[in-house]
Amino acid sequence: MTPYFTNDAVVLGILLSILAFVFYTSGKKEGLWPKFYMLFPPVMVCYFLPALLNWPFNIISGKESELYFIASRYLLPASLILLCLSIDFKGVLNLGRKALIMFFAATFGIILGGPIALLIISNFAPELIGANPSEIWRGFSTVAGSWIGGGANQTAMKEIYEVDENLFGTMIIVDVLIGNIWLGVLLYGVTFSNKIDKWLQADNSSIEELKNRVADYKSKVDRIPKTTDLMILMAVAFGGVALSHWGKDVITPIMKTYSESLTKVGLNSLMSSFFWLVVIATSIGVGLSFTKARKLEGVGASNWGSIFIYVLVATIGMKMNLKEVVENLGLFAVGIIWMLVHVVILLVVAKLIKAPFFFVAVGSQANVGGAASAPVVASAFSPSLAPVGVLMAVLGYAMGTYGALICAEMMRFVSN
Repeated sequence: MTPYFTNDAVVLGILLSILAFVFYTSGKKEGLWPKFYMLFPPVMVCYFLPALLNWPFNIISGKESELYFIASRYLLPASLILLCLSIDFKGVLNLGRKALIMFFAATFGIILGGPIALLIISNFAPELIGANPSEIWRGFSTVAGSWIGGGANQTAMKEIYEVDENLFGTMIIVDVLIGNIWLGVLLYGVTFSNKIDKWLQADNSSIEELKNRVADYKSKVDRIPKTTDLMILMAVAFGGVALSHWGKDVITPIMKTYSESLTKVGLNSLMSSFFWLVVIATSIGVGLSFTKARKLEGVGASNWGSIFIYVLVATIGMKMNLKEVVENLGLFAVGIIWMLVHVVILLVVAKLIKAPFFFVAVGSQANVGGAASAPVVASAFSPSLAPVGVLMAVLGYAMGTYGALICAEMMRFVSN
């Protein structure tokens, strides 16, 4: 069914109006709004309102719009550059081994979650999935590829296990919707991160120190921006985006000439243009943080980066269609159990090593969501932490095919 608005100029206006409304009302100190936003964090509302306009209201639709593509290909790399400009690299390194442990715990949770979910459903409610077990595990191998690495890894699994096109289309729906629902849960959890940290007995001093160091630097260089300052800021951001696109257009075809060798060693991500777009944009931002360009933080670099991130959040939300959950309940049951296993393993490991919720959330999204949503979750804690999400997501790209192959073979075993 065609949505009421299909013109992207109109849709963009609606999304920006939603963001403005949420930011305006979340700044209120009196009335019902403070209580409302205690229950529903602003970033989560920015995510779910566009989803509701998609379904059930059918006012806008992610399928009919190109805004997600624009936000992820242009605004995301621009935001990575601007948010990395003021990065305190020493502070990031001081976050220590817990960040890496939680990332690998998230990966392990996905590898283990697939076969466990398939085993539970096939034994206790086989009628839910109905299809040939041999086909089902092959289909879910593509979800494993996406949740550990990304789109390139997902496509690699489709080719390796010869997944049927129709089944692949359904698996993409499972992948996107379960992943988006989990993203919403994490954004909701950010509001209660202090309580969760208390339950985990976590020491988040390194995270707070990084936030404070970035805030102190910002206060030192803050000034009222002139038009010239903002022009330079935009030139740095979108000049960096241009370089990133040019770089990925040069590198990706070169990598594809080695496709056979890269596939054999499981490095399919190196053939993904989006992978190189993110890596180059992040590298430009990190490189600029060691130059005088870092002072652009004083004229609002991270504020503009955050605006671009929130536009991305709204476009991601617009792509979610809850109606499709109802239509594919059996396969979604596998996906939900799979995600629950992932979450339980994350929380158990976090409890054991006393890792803060920030590492739980970002470690999970670096796997499940990748570079498009890991910085979203990280910046929900603080814009200064967005680069941490990006760096962990890049690690996820490298792990994707290896982890997905292990998961797929385990699902093959439990299906026989």
